Amino acid sequence: RVLLVRSRVAEGRLSWQFPAGKVEAGETGQAAAVRETKEETGLDVTAVTLLGERVHPVTGRLMSYTACAVVGGTAHVADADEIAEVAWATLAQIPRYVPYGLFEPVQQHLDAVIG
Repeated sequence: RVLLVRSRVAEGRLSWQFPAGKVEAGETGQAAAVRETKEETGLDVTAVTLLGERVHPVTGRLMSYTACAVVGGTAHVADADEIAEVAWATLAQIPRYVPYGLFEPVQQHLDAVIG
């Protein structure tokens, strides 16, 4: 399964997404993924591999995608100001949450790992 979060404020069609946030000064994208996941969901994760980067077609932001593994904790809404809900989705369920499709390198990784 893959962890998805529903943002309190949707950006256009974007409502459900992976835990995400800004990279802070002096921080790598992978470190930001670990930190943001903890802040938003309470899960302790470790970065496994960088899957790719792109300018997001909806938000115009530079995005970095990192696959992570859970090392502790239980997923919950840890940042109620930003996150409304968390969900663990199977590969087959992802299109219900993200109907516009995933970034291709992310989809390929999920197909290989949980498909």
